[in-house]
Amino acid sequence: MCTEERSVEEHPYASFLHQVTKPARYTGGEVGAVRKDWDAVQARVCLAFPDVYDIGMSHLGFKILYKVLNDDPRCLAERAYCPWVDVEKELRERELPLVSLDTLRPLSDFDVIGFSLQYELTYSNILSMLDLGGVPLRSADRGEDDALVLAGGPNATHPEPLAAFIDAFCIGDGEAKLKEVALVWTELKQQGMSRAERLRALAKLGAVYVPSLYEVAEDPHSGLLVVQPPSDPDLPFPIARARVDINDYPFPDDSPTGGPEAIFDRTSIEITRGCTEGCRFCQAGMIYRPIQERDPKHVEEVVRKSLLHSGNDEVSLTALSTADVSYIHPLISRLAPELAEQGVSLSVSSLRAYGLEPELLDELKRIRAGGLTFAPEAGTERMRSVVNKNVTEAQLQETAERVFSRGWQRMKLYFMIGLPTEEDDDVRGIVQTGARTAETGKRAGGRRVDVTVSVSTHVPKPHTPFQWCAMDTLDEIRRKHQLLREEVKIQRQQKKSRTVKLRTHDSESSVLEGIFSRGDRRLSDVIERAYRHGARFDSWDEQLRLDVWEEALAHHQIVQHRYLGTIPVSAQLPWNHIDVGLEDGFLLREYRKALQNRLSPPCGKVAGTFIHHTNLADAEPDHRRLVCYDCGVACDMTKMRDDRLIKLRRLDAHAPIEREEPDAEREVTEDPRTKKKPGPKIGDPNLGHRYRFRFEKKGAVALLGHLDLVRELPRIFRRLEVEQVYTGGYHPKPDMSFAPALSLGAMSLDEYVDLRLHPDYDEDGLRQLVADMNARSPSGLVFLDARRFDRSDPPVGKVVEGARLLIAFARDIFPDVDALRARCADLMARDELTLLRKTKGVHRRLDVRPRIRKLAVMHDAAEHLARAGVAGDLVGVEAVIRISGNGSVRTSEIAAWIAGDPSLTELPDPPPHRVVRLALFGEAKGALHSPLDLEAFRGDAAAVADVGRG
Repeated sequence: MCTEERSVEEHPYASFLHQVTKPARYTGGEVGAVRKDWDAVQARVCLAFPDVYDIGMSHLGFKILYKVLNDDPRCLAERAYCPWVDVEKELRERELPLVSLDTLRPLSDFDVIGFSLQYELTYSNILSMLDLGGVPLRSADRGEDDALVLAGGPNATHPEPLAAFIDAFCIGDGEAKLKEVALVWTELKQQGMSRAERLRALAKLGAVYVPSLYEVAEDPHSGLLVVQPPSDPDLPFPIARARVDINDYPFPDDSPTGGPEAIFDRTSIEITRGCTEGCRFCQAGMIYRPIQERDPKHVEEVVRKSLLHSGNDEVSLTALSTADVSYIHPLISRLAPELAEQGVSLSVSSLRAYGLEPELLDELKRIRAGGLTFAPEAGTERMRSVVNKNVTEAQLQETAERVFSRGWQRMKLYFMIGLPTEEDDDVRGIVQTGARTAETGKRAGGRRVDVTVSVSTHVPKPHTPFQWCAMDTLDEIRRKHQLLREEVKIQRQQKKSRTVKLRTHDSESSVLEGIFSRGDRRLSDVIERAYRHGARFDSWDEQLRLDVWEEALAHHQIVQHRYLGTIPVSAQLPWNHIDVGLEDGFLLREYRKALQNRLSPPCGKVAGTFIHHTNLADAEPDHRRLVCYDCGVACDMTKMRDDRLIKLRRLDAHAPIEREEPDAEREVTEDPRTKKKPGPKIGDPNLGHRYRFRFEKKGAVALLGHLDLVRELPRIFRRLEVEQVYTGGYHPKPDMSFAPALSLGAMSLDEYVDLRLHPDYDEDGLRQLVADMNARSPSGLVFLDARRFDRSDPPVGKVVEGARLLIAFARDIFPDVDALRARCADLMARDELTLLRKTKGVHRRLDVRPRIRKLAVMHDAAEHLARAGVAGDLVGVEAVIRISGNGSVRTSEIAAWIAGDPSLTELPDPPPHRVVRLALFGEAKGALHSPLDLEAFRGDAAAVADVGRG
């Protein structure tokens, strides 16, 4: 775990971090981060995620590999994420490299750079990270000492568009293969083997595809470039995937936590890999066969440990189809009481309409599931048969009735357009299904409900039955979007539903995704050209530059229809050399069944059943045959049945769960998403004990926004298992109040927070609590002291009336200290300092002179700067300012006046400077006091030290 404090000044980006969006994306120092001795390991791996930190931090595969590598004493793993466009600009202008998050080393220093390929529209970001990291873009241009550029993940099963840039692709489960590749690569390098020889050795390991060792030729049926069998018989062809038993690789319970808010800011746990349902559009359901379920006792243990290590108050159980996990009902029934007692909410991903039995819904309600989302995928039953989505209209409406009758008011439904054989009535059926669901909800709940219909565009994916299908053109996608909008209007005009909200996914990015999904090696040149002309973050609507991609495609004479149109089933495909384990002919059989509107039953279940038995009493007597439709993956159905019985026994699921009939009135009026946190008398002002904590905020934490800090503090107490008191109302939160927030990037040696805790601490107990908090806090957040206070004591927000600040400038900006001193004196001698301040788009004229108590050159600035971790040849100005409910003067405004013309009301940008908050104070009986001097604000006569001058 990373606990040592690291100064932001030591960061290679220190000179500009305070100017960019979410600077904490680049500083690291989270709780749970790992820093290992660089020289004590054999293989150094940088796990590179080609999107921003906020998204990459939520990725489960990244967390698994981070732990697998760092648990091995021979390896170390660090993290790197793609820098946002503002940081990329700074790096290029300053000629600085992209560095890892954990030890700030350039990517080029690592032995292996491993990219996670989750989405085709991140390909330009891969090139950006390589370029910024000092690594040649193309494999052919890399020298003997350059890092091995590796890639894995689902997109590694159709790798050809990236063939020019990636040295080797790991195919299949990466837990064992990545470590093996890294160790073999470094060992062979130490032996003096050439790069070419090392790449050939990697290819012979199995489940490793090295594009440079294979030639391509144009297929006569499709015109696509297809990988040819190698002339070297020692090279594998096709390249078979790696597969591990996921129970041999326990899911990590101590991943890095903190930093700026991640897109899924919660503890997520993979409970299965693969799926039994066989949806024909779903690549993951095909390439991760057969399904593997984690040991349920391990899942229970990971839930508990992860919540303790992370401090999160939400946990998510993830699977391709959670309702089809054989033990999901008893697992939730066991977890629900414990999580409810802790005030932890549970979200369950990828629900199916048939998977929500009344007992399961009742348990989900107890643990405040934040919302329910279903994926019917198609608007008519005919189309659901085409895609093999075993969900009927009756099941969907039955589930909606159960959900809304229990108090939920919102539901989201996911659909796709552009599916094979789709007609306009199928498109309209999407909105009609949403309207019927809303009407069902209104009848069941007795009030208005909101149903969101979210529609994306189907992209035919390799290794699925639809891999040969044409993708809708951009014009056709737009026409179908218009059909959807028109149907929404019709439903509203007929007053069938005013509560259906329609959301459509960007169609332009879907077309690009389709091209790269089924692309060949010709697209490597396209990707590089688009990258060099500015393509970045193509999955972000505001960043996508379709004109750049169209120019690159045209420049290299790419015929888009070749990739987006129907591919003959007789053709060889650009991904045929990757063997994901499916039998030849299986996908084609499923494709033909789709064209005939025929369903295939879920594998691993008894024909005609939708959910697994939830208890031994029902499961043990059922000896009916489990369905298998010969996909080519070897499944032992007898073992599968026995394993499910073992899991039910491990969860003590012997008999059906006895369901208590709910109170009908409460069911209608209670919204589970806003249910109060459990515990006695939530919101009672007399509950718990009040404490004021003093802390420092420096280093990486200084670059966290205030809201991120508000999220982090409760995590610290949950890590310590210290029970917090929650507020009342519809959205209970830990009862906390902070001193006035700092501006982003400012450091502080004197911060305060008031909060309520259930434990009753004496002075010794508080000292120990402060020490424990520091052991569980991210780098740069240091707790110094704590005091208990009474209800009669004013809160910290009422106490603080001012602050003592240090504003530091580089000495070359103010080489003449006497001139700086005179400038400060001139400002203090003025009767007014007027400025125009823009707030929420409105300019206001303010005189901030009354808010400045003191400005003077500070002779002992170096001592305070060193404590704050700020280095350099700096000159400091002490500023003592007043803070009131109407605000205060900003340090940037003071810095601008010091450097510029005090008569100006429209201030120029201030010169570069650093800000350190030295002290906060309140005023009582003519003296200034620390907020921790509680007695002073009770009116005691005892004098305390004046902090105005320090």
